[in-house]
Amino acid sequence: MLKRQGVTLAVGMLLTGCLSLAPDYERPPIELPADWTGADGQSTAAVGAQWWKVYDDAPLDSLMDEAMAHNADLALAVARVDEARARLGETRSGQFPSVQAAADASRTRSSLSTATPLPPGVERVNDNYRAVLDVSYELDLWGRLRDASAAARAELLATEAARETVRIVLAADVAQGYFSLRALDEQLAVTQRSLATRRESLALQKLRFEHGAISEFEYHQLEAEVEAARAQLPALERSRSQQETALAVLVGKSPRAVYAGTVVEPSGPVSEPVDAPRALLVPAGLPSELLLRRPDLIEAEYRLIAANARIGAARAAYLPSISLTGFLGSESAELGDLFTGPAEISRVAAAIALPIWNAGRVGAQVEAAGARQRQALAQYRRAIQSAFRDVRNAIVAQTKTRAQFEAEHRRAAALHNTLRLARLRYENGVASQLDVLDAERNLLAAELNRSDALRAQRAAIADLFKALGGGWGTGSRSNRNYSNEK
Repeated sequence: MLKRQGVTLAVGMLLTGCLSLAPDYERPPIELPADWTGADGQSTAAVGAQWWKVYDDAPLDSLMDEAMAHNADLALAVARVDEARARLGETRSGQFPSVQAAADASRTRSSLSTATPLPPGVERVNDNYRAVLDVSYELDLWGRLRDASAAARAELLATEAARETVRIVLAADVAQGYFSLRALDEQLAVTQRSLATRRESLALQKLRFEHGAISEFEYHQLEAEVEAARAQLPALERSRSQQETALAVLVGKSPRAVYAGTVVEPSGPVSEPVDAPRALLVPAGLPSELLLRRPDLIEAEYRLIAANARIGAARAAYLPSISLTGFLGSESAELGDLFTGPAEISRVAAAIALPIWNAGRVGAQVEAAGARQRQALAQYRRAIQSAFRDVRNAIVAQTKTRAQFEAEHRRAAALHNTLRLARLRYENGVASQLDVLDAERNLLAAELNRSDALRAQRAAIADLFKALGGGWGTGSRSNRNYSNEK
């Protein structure tokens, strides 16, 4: 009997063919440029997944390690992947038979005071013991369960890609936040140095004013310039504190550390001008199709694959469903006889359910699934458009910001000489104090602009890697081959 029932279930499982009502998936055709253009200079070599190493900055590397280990958004993305993996396991379980064991014992006492007394020889008290294995299985003739599992698997892969997007965006945000902090450090140092110089000049000019060498008007002009430089410090210090707090949150510092504001020690003044990093160019001959490996595009495509599979699952509701059920076990009035031959019980059953009328519910579900598939397709195409826009803007930005930095650097150098000459001319009576003050103001503004241009150049490099979905070449996360996972 057991053998025959096993054969029956096996035949039922084999009847489940490979039919699927989902549309055949093909990657939507997209017209892509042949390669990357828009940047000048020599090509950059391959860059790995830890693309921030191109900055060669040890404190930044340490912050990156801390952010990847403790950032809350990344932890949330990892937990979502775990949830999607569990949901896939739950969905796939429907493709296999369900087996469960059940056992029960009961004692029944019949009444002797009813209108129909117990027949002679029938015991008033009866015991019953039962132990069975229940098996149930749905024949997936139309691929409903397979399509649901395919959709859940695509959702898992999409969630994994979303996690990688969070990593890339996090790395770019940390790099940009770190260099914004360093720029504010330099701007504070420049302003403090200018304030110290103006104080020294005011002290000397005060002696000259007391001896009648300069007028009261000129002396008060110098006082105003000192206070103007002093007034710039609180705003810069406030901006630095806010930037450091934002960076502390990014790297996952504890609330106490966030409040203390001790993420990065101030760098202080720099003795030599800091050069901008060399422009990073997309390697020559690198196909633009590489961008399709960007995690957010991979996520969008897997969302499309999942929506496509769910159309098949919805269509299967039009067709009949067949379920097989059965049980095998023993039932006996005596516990000692429960597992003997005469106590054996079994049952095999098949049930078919055919939808007749449901007020258009199934049709509406199919239409909704199709609409969601079209939404996913539109989102996929929009994501690709946005990705190529991001890359184009990033390539242009990282070359133009370097040009801006070089111009600001030359301007600051020229104004250093202008201030030196203005002071010489003033000391020799050729120029007025107003010329010196103008030269000092212009130099301070130029040094602040130079620092901000350097920050923009470094941030543009991070934007380029974010736009490309990480690095390229051996070991880069963007080179992961997802095609075999579909």
